[in-house]
Parts: sequence; C-alpha cells; structure tokens
Amino acid sequence: MFSPLSRGSDTEPPEPELLTHRPAGDPMWHDPAADERMTGVVANYEQEPDLPGDPHEDDVDDGLTAKQKRWRLIRRIGYGAVTAFVLIPIAVFTVLYFVLDVPSPYEVAASQNKTVTYMYSNGGVMAKDMQDGNRVLLEPDQVPDKVKHAVYAAEDESFETNAGFDVMGILRAVKNQLTGGVGGGSTITQQYVKKATENEEYSIERKATEIVKAFKMSNQLSKSEIITAYLNTIYFGRGAYGIQAASQAYFGKDVGKLSPAEAAYLAGIIQAPSRGDNLEYAERRWNYVMDQMVENNWLPSSERSAATFPKPVNEKKTQSRGFDGSRRHLKAAISSELDSLGYSEEQVRTAGYTIHTTVNKRAQRIAEQVVRDVMKGQPKKLHEAFVAVDPASGGVMAYYGGPYDETDYVNWASKGRNPGSTMKAFDFLALLKQGEKGPYATYDGTSPRKFGDVVVKNAGDDQCPDCTVMEAMKRSINTVFYDMVANDVGPRAVAKAVREAGVSDDSSVSDLDTNIAIGGGDNKITPQDLASAYATFAADGVQRKSHLVSKITTPDGDVIYQADRKGRPAFSPDKEKSKQIAGNVTMTLEPVLAHSQLRCADGRDCAGKTGTHEAPGHPGQNSQAWMVGYSRQIAAAAWVGDKALGPIKDANGAPIYGSSLPGPIWQRFMNLYHEGLPQEPFPEVEVMGEPPPPPPEPEPEPEPTETPSEEPTESERPEPEPSGRPEETTTTTPPTTTEEDDGGSIFPGNGNGRPTEDEQTTEEETQQDDG
Repeated sequence: MFSPLSRGSDTEPPEPELLTHRPAGDPMWHDPAADERMTGVVANYEQEPDLPGDPHEDDVDDGLTAKQKRWRLIRRIGYGAVTAFVLIPIAVFTVLYFVLDVPSPYEVAASQNKTVTYMYSNGGVMAKDMQDGNRVLLEPDQVPDKVKHAVYAAEDESFETNAGFDVMGILRAVKNQLTGGVGGGSTITQQYVKKATENEEYSIERKATEIVKAFKMSNQLSKSEIITAYLNTIYFGRGAYGIQAASQAYFGKDVGKLSPAEAAYLAGIIQAPSRGDNLEYAERRWNYVMDQMVENNWLPSSERSAATFPKPVNEKKTQSRGFDGSRRHLKAAISSELDSLGYSEEQVRTAGYTIHTTVNKRAQRIAEQVVRDVMKGQPKKLHEAFVAVDPASGGVMAYYGGPYDETDYVNWASKGRNPGSTMKAFDFLALLKQGEKGPYATYDGTSPRKFGDVVVKNAGDDQCPDCTVMEAMKRSINTVFYDMVANDVGPRAVAKAVREAGVSDDSSVSDLDTNIAIGGGDNKITPQDLASAYATFAADGVQRKSHLVSKITTPDGDVIYQADRKGRPAFSPDKEKSKQIAGNVTMTLEPVLAHSQLRCADGRDCAGKTGTHEAPGHPGQNSQAWMVGYSRQIAAAAWVGDKALGPIKDANGAPIYGSSLPGPIWQRFMNLYHEGLPQEPFPEVEVMGEPPPPPPEPEPEPEPTETPSEEPTESERPEPEPSGRPEETTTTTPPTTTEEDDGGSIFPGNGNGRPTEDEQTTEEETQQDDG
C-alpha cells in the first residue's frame, strides 16, 4: 500500500493518522466550502432585529470563531430540546399528580345508573334499557385468583409488575395519533381510569392525564385493590356491571364458583361486551385467553387441553323492556352499528343516550307475525331471516334474525350466505353499465354448455337457444348469465356492481371466480345487504347506506349524531343515467314475480328474484333459499336455510325453493305492509341496448261450433306434466300438480313447496370436468 523506502534514508515513514487526529489545517480534514455554508447559517441565526438602545452589530465583537459559534448553536438547540421534552413534561406530570383525583368504585357505580331509551321511527318508545339491579361491589379477597389471571391474560399480562402504565402502549398511542389511528394498549389501571372518568376521547391529552392518574392510583392502592375496583365497574353485556353481576347473568352462579373456563369467557368479552352473546366471537376470545393463561403459567396445559367452551345460560330475564325474544337480535344489530359509529354499549349506557332508530313499528310487527305464521310447524333445523329497507332513506324498517330461543340463538340477518340466483340481477347490472347491451340482448341458453373446464347446466336442463336477458331472468337460465360474466363483463365488474348497489363489507364478494354469476363459491351476502342492494334499484339507482340508527341524543336533547340520508347515484355519476340503468334492471325483474306466483296484491308494481344454493354433496337438493324484491316504497329479503348446509325440506318432506317458504314470507309481508298505501308505479325509462322485438301477431279466434262438444278442445286441454322435476344434475319423477300462469306457460306451483322453473337453480352449481 505504501511506496518502498529509499535506501539510506534515516526518516521513518509516518503512521497513518485517524481522521479525528488530523491537524485542523490538513486539507483532508478542512472543507472550506462547508465551513463557509455553516458560517452563513450561524450568521443568519444570530441576526436578530435591532431593538431601541441595542448596540449595532458592528460595534460588538464576541471574539468567537465560526467553529465556536456552530457549537454554541448546537448547545442552545440541545438545551431547548431537553427543556421541551424532559423538563416541561416532568413539571406538568408533577402538577397533574397533585391536582388530579380518581373516582372511587362507589362514585363510578352511581354515575353508571342511567337508562337508555330506544325509539321507533315515528317517535314512539320501542324499549328502555336499564342497568342490572344486581350489581355487587366485591372486596379484594372475594375475587378468586383464577378470575384475576383470566383478566390479566385478556387485558394486561404485566399488571402485577407495571407502574400503572405501559411505555410501549404510550408509544403506540402517540404513533396512532400522529398517523390517524386510534387506540393504544392501555393497562388495566388506565382502563379503570378511563371508565371512571367517562372519557373515551382518542387524544394525546386524554392519554397524558390517564397516565398520571394511573400512576397515582398505583402508588395509593395495592394491585389487589386496583383489579377489584376495575372488575367492580366494567360492563360485561346483558345489562351487567361488575364481575359478580356478570357471573350471575352468564352462568347463574357467584363469582367464587366460576371455573377457569368460565372466567376466561367473561374476561374475553370485556373488549366488546355488546358481543357477549355472539358465541363465535366469544369462543375465539375464549381460546385466546385460555392460551395466554397457559403461556403465563396461570393454567396447567393439561387443564387447558381438557377444557371445553362453556355455553352461557339462557338470558331468561332482561332489563331491556321491549327487546324480548327475537328482538334481542334487533338490539344486537343496533348495538353493533352504534359501536361502528364510535359509541360503545358501555358508553351509551353510561351517558344515558336516547337512540332514535329507523325501525317502523308497523313493519316490524308484520314481519314478526308473517315469519311466525309461515314457519309454524316447519322442521326445527330450519333457520330464517327477514330484513326490510326503506329505499328513500336506507333505513332498516323491519329486522328479524331468528327466534332467539333454545332452538336457535344465531342472528341470521347478519350472517353472509350464498345468494344463488339473486346475483343474476347484478350480472345484468354490470352488463348495462358497459352501455352496449340491454334487456333484449340474446345469448345461447342451451344446456349443458362448457366454459373452459367448467360445465354449466340449466335447472331441469331447460333449453333457451336464442334467449333474451328478459327471458333468461324470468326462467333463471344459468348458461346465459354464466356466459354473460365469463365472456362479456368478467367477475370483477359484477363484484364492483354489487358493492355499488350497497352490499357492505359485512358480506364477502369474490372478484376472481366466475361462479359469482350464479351466487356460489366465496360469495356470501347478508339478508340486510341484499335488501339494501335491491333497495337501490327501487330508488332509481340512488344508493343509501342501510342503517338502523337515525339519530342519537343526550338526556338534555342535544343531537350528537345524525345519519346521512342523501344518497348518491350508484351506477353512473349522471343521476339520470343511473336511474335508466336501475330501471332496466327492474324491467327484467318484474316478470319473475308472475312466473313465480309471487305478485304483489292489487296489481301493485313489484319486482324481485328468487334464489337457491345447492347442498354440498346432495345434487338437486338445496341448503338455502331466498326471495328478494321491492316496490317503490320498500325492499325486503327473506332467507331460509340450514346451518350445516344440509338439504332443507319442509314439514311435508318436499324440497324448499325460493318460492316455497321465503316466497310466501316476502309476499305476505309486502301485501300487508302496502295495505292503505298509495300505488306508486315504477318510472318509465328508455330501454337500453337492442330494441324490443315486435309484439306477436294475435292468434285467430276459433270459429264457433253449432253443437258444443262435451270433450275439451285441444287448446283447452291442460298441458302434460313434464317428465321430470327440473334439477341441475339429475331427473326424477315429480308430484303431479301443475298450474298455469297468466302467460300460458305450465310450471309447478309453490303451495306444496315444489319449485317454479325460476327456482330450480339450487345454487346453479357449476361442475368441473375431471380433465
């Protein structure tokens, strides 16, 4: 690396020097240009406006070099940083420590004793939700260790060792505030402070005072006293404040008799008490808590392996007057929506808010009665749901999620299920948005047809060679709509159309699978979302988000939340274009009701679609059935199905289709609800795409005969029964009943649970070739 020394030289080569040890004048250290720039910065920094009496800068010479001035600037910045980030926070913390106090559990209990009132859309009282009167304030020695450990595992593993706050949690909170997030990871002590002060605001100021109070509380009380205060005041759902009331509400026993598994259940629902009766959520949280207890050596792994999920007892008594039976699902849906708006059930109860809902008292009672009447005597394995939505506001007018009894506690109105042929309306919607084809576009509706490796069949092997979309919608021709999605619009356009119509993130919609065309695969939509999406068609293409909460007011009458009812054009930025597209969809859905014998009474304009989903492993048998439809005044979705996706049959053993049980539920509701309401016809819109075909020429009238024959003429004879009941993959001998619709076509009736041709989709399953 170094040049060789000259022979005879007495001079030793100098050792390489560290850069930091080089003389200041060494050219490798000195950068004149950089020094000049820094000197300019310092000079600008020190130039301050002259004040009266100040000596001119030319008269002052501090005798500092440029380098010394730079260090002086750095020192001043450092002093400022220490003052801003260390000394001031310490001073503020000290002042707050002596000024702030934390309410006792007794003071907190008194402040939580408020009533929440729920109102119908017309201003009448629907229900009053009051605090459980069984609250008991326990002493520290009355809370078992297994309960404490379960709560630690769920909420704050370091509770026994932390100082009342978690540094990492604080940093998360600061980061979330700076980046627009929420939450932070509070300790149990901080959570108690937040509940005690009724301050749920997401802000750095709230977090700072919360930390000071938590630190003060940790210094003044033992850990045992803090956890007891926390467990005495938090809300667990079912109107129960405090661990003792929760223990009685969920398991009918005192807290001292809870098993570790039951303690884990209650600990798991602390984060979302309004979901305490949602067994899917509760079990997921229970598994997490149990695993954390094992990880922290609070529960033997052998006991964890042997533990089973504890089912809570039936909530026989309720303080929610008006939310009995099936209406508990309505209450749960309202609470869930409030939570999504930032108003937790605990916050609503603590504040004593009045919740103004969109539920129409008359519509709700009709829905409940109709479901009971239609489902009376049907097999217990069948589940049902019904939701009605106001197209003019998006408000949910009627909501039924199930009976909420020993036969079924699941809220099916909030569960996503395969929509079957009800998706065909959105296939056509995606086609209309392209602007080239319309109701009279024709497709090959023969059966079976092959699309790549997928073979698609029509229900009953129905054939429609030169099939318009109008005819295909009426007869539910699978091959037409699969062709439409596979070759014209693509699954992504359909998924987009579904979302634009109003299907929320509560439902799953796959944009990768062409099976979306017939509502199969990973496409699972809730009854509320389907009713909302069809309501957009009824509202002339204006989408309004479905909701149950219209307004929230304080006990003083102040409005703190108001729902947005304005809506927006869903299918085009141009409102008139969106109306035309929606009108063309309605145009194809109106004939479906006549074909399925589900017309609205008194000739009222109504439109809709039935749908079914085939039971896996049971060709030709359904696991779910739908009827979704609307008038100008209301849109509604009815669903009947099996939890395990097994075959569904009615009380007579007949397969269930959309026109059998869901159809009568929908039709009876619509007819009863519309009694006394004015007729509102669908608006006339211009047909998109191809023009309609000319009307057929009238058939010549038969000449009268002199002597009437007792034998019917050929035209009067009933058409023969089809040789087999329409199915997707098999043909079987059907029952012998047939009925004739107004159009002269023969199809099975719906009174005995048999399908119409429109219903035979049985999820309209696609079949894969082996190759």
